[in-house]
Amino acid sequence: MSFEDFPSAFRGAVYRPGDAGYADARCIFNAHVADATPALIVRAEDEADVVTVARYATATGTPLAVRAGGHGVDGTAMPDGAVVLDLTRLDTIDVRPETGVVRLGAGVLLADMDATLEKHGLVVPSGTVSSTGIAGLTLGGGVGYNMRRYGATVDNLLSCDMVALDGRRVTASATENPDLFWALRGGGGNFGVVTGFEFQAKPLPPLVSAGFIVFPLDQAAAVLGALREYLPTAPRELAIIAVLTKCPPLPPVPPEFHGADVLMPVVVYTGPQEKAEPVISDVVALGTPVATAVGPMPWSAANRMLDVIAPSGRRYYTKGGYLAELSDTVIEIVVRNAANAPAPVHPMLPSAVQNVWAMGGAISEDFDEDSAAFSREGAAWMWEIITEWDSPADDDTFHGWLDNARADLTPHLRGNCYINLSTDNGPEWRRSAWGGEERYSRLVEVKTAWDPQNLLRFNKNVPPL
Repeated sequence: MSFEDFPSAFRGAVYRPGDAGYADARCIFNAHVADATPALIVRAEDEADVVTVARYATATGTPLAVRAGGHGVDGTAMPDGAVVLDLTRLDTIDVRPETGVVRLGAGVLLADMDATLEKHGLVVPSGTVSSTGIAGLTLGGGVGYNMRRYGATVDNLLSCDMVALDGRRVTASATENPDLFWALRGGGGNFGVVTGFEFQAKPLPPLVSAGFIVFPLDQAAAVLGALREYLPTAPRELAIIAVLTKCPPLPPVPPEFHGADVLMPVVVYTGPQEKAEPVISDVVALGTPVATAVGPMPWSAANRMLDVIAPSGRRYYTKGGYLAELSDTVIEIVVRNAANAPAPVHPMLPSAVQNVWAMGGAISEDFDEDSAAFSREGAAWMWEIITEWDSPADDDTFHGWLDNARADLTPHLRGNCYINLSTDNGPEWRRSAWGGEERYSRLVEVKTAWDPQNLLRFNKNVPPL
């Protein structure tokens, strides 16, 4: 379809295949879907443009994809033949330092949010790659270095501004459209086009302690076991992502370990600097590291640490899930699959990574499971597996390793999960991802009320009744 009837009232840029600017507008994080060709990409200037697109989609029965940060692992922001509503220009940031309330447009990226809030000693708990958009992160739940201290991104969300598919502008909060608000906090982009978010930001010191520690893979089982015992006593201000990968040639790492299989905990401590050294020492003491690079830095720098290994424009394929416990069996499976991971295809970038995220603290203990669609019940740990490469000729290699590793661990994964962490595993997976049949049925009810035609289907989709 050419969509020649697209409304002239739309004031933003409109791109069709072959137009100048189309290729740039088409680019998103995951090049795995680079062959998809949307029929129309429309970049909204403001909320009025979003209303125009929503009304057009409803009147014509046109399915609609939404692109905000464009960082979603499925690449569903740019589906083949679709109309794509681009929200990247909705990038306003409004901070009220006296209350800590911050309003963010749907096009805001974490890098810009962090840099702005840092000036006021504030933070909104968010993800770990600064090119991520706040919209997709929040609508899926939102986890990161501050989740043990302050909870998930959605746990700090006060309200959403949304354009419904019929063009109505609505607010969703605890007091306005509360069922919709519950669904928007973790249910993905299923229910309407969210144009703005209001958060209660939290205090953060000017400097945090952040970096990485490198252990040889032959210590990985013992270190992960020691981490399992240490975590219940660790302060909430400590975040740990235990990364298993082939070590990039990082300056503090001895050359003989460049390219070697390692366990590399990424640590971020956001408590007072005078308390940082003993906490980091506790993590170092979990084994005998070959390199330690942890030190004070601004929060905005800490939350960019992983940017270098997650550049836009590579082919990405990911899976993940929750673990009720980090058992010896789970540790053996994870370490074994780290040892048989394929070699990197780039000298400075990993190609096969497993991350074991330490949960607990606020995200597990301070928020009721029924407070939001985002499910975290029973999640003591979170496992993530990522492959990234450049050539389609290597697809089978990296898909095969990842799928085999996930199959090994599947019997130990919980049914519920963080939906942003994994590419879609199909309808049965989605029925359990949000915490079971009753919670899924609640999402279906909200979907049926707000998007009965399922026009917003390019997502981890909850079909309406």
